[in-house]
Amino acid sequence: MRIFKLAAVVVFIALLGATSVRAQKDVEESRDHPLITRMPGYYIDGYKVEEFAGFDPTVIGGKSVHWEGKKYSISYYQKEGAAQASTLQIVRNYQNALKTVGATVLGFDERRLAAELRKGGAMTGVYVEAFNEGRNYEVTIVETQAMRQAVMADAAAMGKDITATGKTIIYGIYFDTGSAAIKPESDPALAEMTKLLKNSPNLKAYIVGHTDNAGTLELNLKLSADRADSVVKALMGRGIVPGRLKAAGVGPYCPIGANGSEEGRAQNRRVELVQQ
Repeated sequence: MRIFKLAAVVVFIALLGATSVRAQKDVEESRDHPLITRMPGYYIDGYKVEEFAGFDPTVIGGKSVHWEGKKYSISYYQKEGAAQASTLQIVRNYQNALKTVGATVLGFDERRLAAELRKGGAMTGVYVEAFNEGRNYEVTIVETQAMRQAVMADAAAMGKDITATGKTIIYGIYFDTGSAAIKPESDPALAEMTKLLKNSPNLKAYIVGHTDNAGTLELNLKLSADRADSVVKALMGRGIVPGRLKAAGVGPYCPIGANGSEEGRAQNRRVELVQQ
């Protein structure tokens, strides 16, 4: 019996050792964000990616900041036997790394840091917070983007908008940045537009393209007109008589959101069907 108990204790200790070894490895399917690496001697013990979520970083000085987009939540823990970094050391390392890639630091103290990197019309927010004298820390990264409209108005709702206001905003027409080529995932919205036009044979419409204010006015005017023309051609390909539709592009001239925020710019990048 004593031998059995001793063996059980040995097995229990071995299991604890195995658990400890496993705990020093990154959690399954986790990785550092491509923008920044981790502190040496730390492993990932928590990892979560959300396709669209909001986050309010703590910004020293009381400034209110809100980020929305693809959100990465990564927590790091010190490996056993590794040199422990102080909270300030962690903050300073990330601060210097982010400045190197052109990020703007919004605020920091000895254990927290908030920064934004703006390139090509996109913004990536980074928030770092260290805990337990540097034994662990968390990095939250938000790649701001417009939420893909999952709920689209159907033909009947579009018709009601036109009756009430003379126009309807078409959600669900997608283009790559700087491109006038309609993406395949736009088919449901195009189908509803086609249904509207076929159910209302006397309706003639302008297909109007809109952009945000990123880039030059000339490029945005051309891009919005080209996108409107692509939509007209797509509707013609679905059986709509060409004479019922006219394409027009107004670039950034008619915003419905503030161009100072990504959410506003996303609202401004749109297609409208306007009754002639």
